[in-house]
Order: sequence, then structure tokens, then C-alpha cells
Amino acid sequence: MPTKNKPEWFDTCLGQYLLEREQSHFDQAVGDVFGYNAMQVGFPQYDFLRANRMPLQFCAAIEEGAAVRAAPDFLPIETNSIDLVLLPHVLEFSTNPHQILREVQRVLMPEGHVIVCGFNPRSLWGVRGFFGSTEDKFPWRGNFISLPRLKDWLTLLDFEITKDQLCCYAPPFSQEKWLKRFNFMEAAGDRWWPFSGGIYFLTAVKRVHGMRVIKPEWKKVRAARKGMAPVAQKLGGNASGKEQRQAARSETTVKTVAQGRK
Repeated sequence: MPTKNKPEWFDTCLGQYLLEREQSHFDQAVGDVFGYNAMQVGFPQYDFLRANRMPLQFCAAIEEGAAVRAAPDFLPIETNSIDLVLLPHVLEFSTNPHQILREVQRVLMPEGHVIVCGFNPRSLWGVRGFFGSTEDKFPWRGNFISLPRLKDWLTLLDFEITKDQLCCYAPPFSQEKWLKRFNFMEAAGDRWWPFSGGIYFLTAVKRVHGMRVIKPEWKKVRAARKGMAPVAQKLGGNASGKEQRQAARSETTVKTVAQGRK
């Protein structure tokens, strides 16, 4: 992510206005995500994971101050090892946002969460970035990604969208007095123009579709074949004939023994 003018912009009135609302939304979003390992990509000077309770929390970025110095599109992280990943304004300032999402999908564990924060091009903020004369400065020079497009990208990577929310409905004025005058738009934005917020938050869960192989019970079939078949019982007429023959043999044997004794 380009770093020129970024720290200076967040020190302005508009930057502080944005940062305050983003920090509040991140605190609410990460508070209910549980696991062991949480990673924030970019913005090492701000702790967006402060409300999370995972034992291991770190930031991966190319800027100084990051615990892991790495580019977001090639993370030196083990596959299926992270439970939560934050992407605050990373995709719109990257030349290859698809690769970043693929890396996030790789490092996340099954059922792991990713929270993406970005500028909404379909808002007054996007209009200023498109028509403004300062689009060569941060953040107006970014390639803003619309929320529906981002949802499509994540769906193709087997993510399930669980929540999306917008904020910063006031116009991006540079002066504090104008921001205060339009502060009423924050309360009414979710109700009257819910898709025109300057910043969106998108939460998605990595799904891994399992497969259960159903095998035939070959062992039981073979055991049944090896067993001896039961002998069918004969009818009553045959059974009585057999008894008569046995009785006749016994009578003959008794007569023979008696004659021998004489």
C-alpha cells in the first residue's frame, strides 16, 4: 500500500472523522470473533484488534512498526493457521487485490473470519475521488471497489458473507465546521440512504465443503457368504417314514441278538 501522504491525511479533520468511526466499527466487529490467532494487514500505527480477545494478535505490513514485515499479496504465514484477518483499506490501494484475497483464503482456518474495510465508490466520497482535483493524493487516488463486486470475489473463494455495514454518510468536507453541520446524516443514513455510506465493512467466513464417502459393507457381505446355509427341515410324512425305518432296524437288531443267545 502506498504510504505517501497517508499519515498526514489521517491527522486532518476528515481523517480523524474517518478514523474515529472505523475504530468504533472494528471494536464491535472483532469483539465476538473467537479463536487463537488474529492478524491485521496494513496500518500498523492503529490497533484495530484491541477489542478482540485472542491470545496472539499481530500486524503484517510493509511499513515500519509491523510485527511481520511482508507484502499483503505474499504473506509468510502457514496455511490454515489464522482465525481472524482484518483488511483495512488494503484492497483499493493494491495493484493485485485478487491475490490478496487468495492469500487471506489460504492462511485462514476453516470457519475463519475476514473483515474488509474499504471506500465506497457509490457515495459522495467516491464522487470526490472521481471528479476531485486532489485524486493524486491519499485516499482519492485509490481504486475504490464496490461492495457488490467485493461480495462476488469472496463468494468465488468459498466465503460466506455474514454481515455488511456502512458508515460515514456525511460529505467528505475538509473543514471541521462543515462536518459538524452535516453530522445529522450519520444518524439518518442507515434508514434513508443505507447504500451511500462513504465506508463499508464486510464480514465473511471461510467455508470448506466436506465430503463423506459412503462405502458398501463388504465385510458383512463376505461373512454372510462364508457362513453355512441352514438345512431345510423335511415334511412330516418323510419324518414319520424315517422313524419307521429306525424302529424296524432296532427290532431286527433285537431279534438277532436274541437268536445268538439261544
